[in-house]
Amino acid sequence: MSAGLRSLLLPLTPLYRLALARRARRLASGVEPIRRLRLPVISIGNLATGGAGKTPLTITLAQALTARGLVVDVLSRGYGRRSRTAAKVDPQGPAQLWGDEPLLIAVSANVPVYVAPERYDAGLLAESELAAPQAATEGAPAAAQVGHLLDDGFQHRQLHRDLDILLLSREDLNDRLLPAGNLREALHAATRADVLAIPATDPCLESDLRARGLTQPIWRLHRRMEVPAVQNPVLAFCAIARPHQFFAGLAHWAIDVAACKAFPDHHPYTVHDLDRLAKMALATGATSFLTTEKDAVRLRGLDTPLPLATARLRTEIQNAPAALDWLLNRLGQRLKAQG
Repeated sequence: MSAGLRSLLLPLTPLYRLALARRARRLASGVEPIRRLRLPVISIGNLATGGAGKTPLTITLAQALTARGLVVDVLSRGYGRRSRTAAKVDPQGPAQLWGDEPLLIAVSANVPVYVAPERYDAGLLAESELAAPQAATEGAPAAAQVGHLLDDGFQHRQLHRDLDILLLSREDLNDRLLPAGNLREALHAATRADVLAIPATDPCLESDLRARGLTQPIWRLHRRMEVPAVQNPVLAFCAIARPHQFFAGLAHWAIDVAACKAFPDHHPYTVHDLDRLAKMALATGATSFLTTEKDAVRLRGLDTPLPLATARLRTEIQNAPAALDWLLNRLGQRLKAQG
């Protein structure tokens, strides 16, 4: 929706703010209970709607913790699922059953991923499977259990979390609340976070956040797109929240893009969509398709009429060893304080 159209919705913003305040009161008073899992929960979230890099950061954290010999799983809503039953993601299955982001995490991070509208239910399923742990490799000790990573969990406050990692961008500082803007919560909600994760490419953002009274540790994130080598013109397409970032990344890599096509976020691809893309490719001289890895998992089970290449988004935490040391130390302090 354009900024002009959104400005027409500005009179509705006070109603949205009122709903946020009402929910905060319900949570604080216990009317809406906050449920706690047996194992600790680390949430990764943001303030705005749409893509902010939560899933790539979740994958990075899962991989980094696993590399330290720790055991983690991921809890996710499973956007687009029809079932409301908690389930464990099969990395070989279709995105329609689990949602594209949970499937992508399961494939990329190689950790268990559980989905349910109420992430507490997903966590119960995860912990029930841990109740009968598999035998450790002979001669090797069992790995330590850290707990759950909660993907896109900052607003899912009905589940207790032990640490909150919040992604912020400069756009969040100047945006409005829904429905006139993109913010699910106002900037002051960032005070709930334990860590603020910001783009490393914005050197002034940290000082701007400090000026607004935010004192939490800052993680600087380096994001990079890994684009496969393609020699011929491509038709680039995607169905993500911010398609312009994908297309701009291809331009940065000087990819010969004959045409671009953006679908709505989480769009379920069909044979008809691929036929339309093939016709567009023929008309523009493209000889192959190029899309994101999130889109690629949604294309499972479909035969693409042209060769398909996949670009991957990677997130790195600046000074990652120190960041992980801090995270695990703070988590240990929290758990000790809770008894």
